[in-house]
Amino acid sequence: MKSGASDAMERKSHMDTFGASALILFAITLAFNQVVIKVTNGGFSPVFLVAIRSVIAGLAVAGWMAWRGKPFEYKWSVAWPGILIGVIFSIEFISLYIALDLTDVSRVSVIFYSMPVWLALAAHVLLPGERLTFVRLIGLGLAMTGVAVALLDRQSGAANIWGDILALMAAIGWAAIALLLRITPLSKTNPETQLMWQLIVSAIVLSAITPWFGEILRDPAIIHVLGLLFQAIGVVAIGYLVWFWMLSIYPTSSVASFSFLSPVFSVLFGWWILGEKVGPSIWIALALVAFGLFLINRKA
Repeated sequence: MKSGASDAMERKSHMDTFGASALILFAITLAFNQVVIKVTNGGFSPVFLVAIRSVIAGLAVAGWMAWRGKPFEYKWSVAWPGILIGVIFSIEFISLYIALDLTDVSRVSVIFYSMPVWLALAAHVLLPGERLTFVRLIGLGLAMTGVAVALLDRQSGAANIWGDILALMAAIGWAAIALLLRITPLSKTNPETQLMWQLIVSAIVLSAITPWFGEILRDPAIIHVLGLLFQAIGVVAIGYLVWFWMLSIYPTSSVASFSFLSPVFSVLFGWWILGEKVGPSIWIALALVAFGLFLINRKA
């Protein structure tokens, strides 16, 4: 049994079918979550929403760790990067949730999911095994072009400069967390420990600063409570654990590159859930993204 677990955790040099399938599902979940956040902000203020999300998700992950006998590591060599990443995690999600409060989902998505660009560039400098080749650069360009084509197919009805800046801050924060999880002692801990540090620190930080942002409750209804539970348990407690686990197995930039799919899926959810019109360019965008990912992840 231990041997099988060890084999499952062995690092891979390129993306395989299982990894790609799991990351596509995660991208779909994140895309849907953008819509859920936008809706849930109608019931709770963004900062309070992120704080209570961290509390609920932290309890869920702690329960999972107790049930599965997963240790939580807290020695100083792990604690200092854990605290640092927890603070960045807090800034990332304050920025993202307020951005979604200020502007439309599609605009925030295309900026927020530029994360793989910042991560791939940083990994190229700091992680010797993840250099950007000419072909992978073409893949990144194609994937970003696909996202741009998809988003240009929609009218931006709530453009806001502060929303754009906050979405960019969130993207850089997400990239920084992914990178720090590779180059600090946290990389040697289990995914549950990595996530728990972020949830514990963010729950404390966000709970402390929530009163500074004025209102806490707006007009909460059952749909807002369900949205909160989906974010805390479905996305954070389950989805992020899977994502951190994937980071421990596959190349960082390859894992991150699949987030290019999320803005495209956001457009599709806009068509399906919000009744938005989707023209032929969305299919062109999907083809560009798919081919870009193929080039990024193809085995050298």
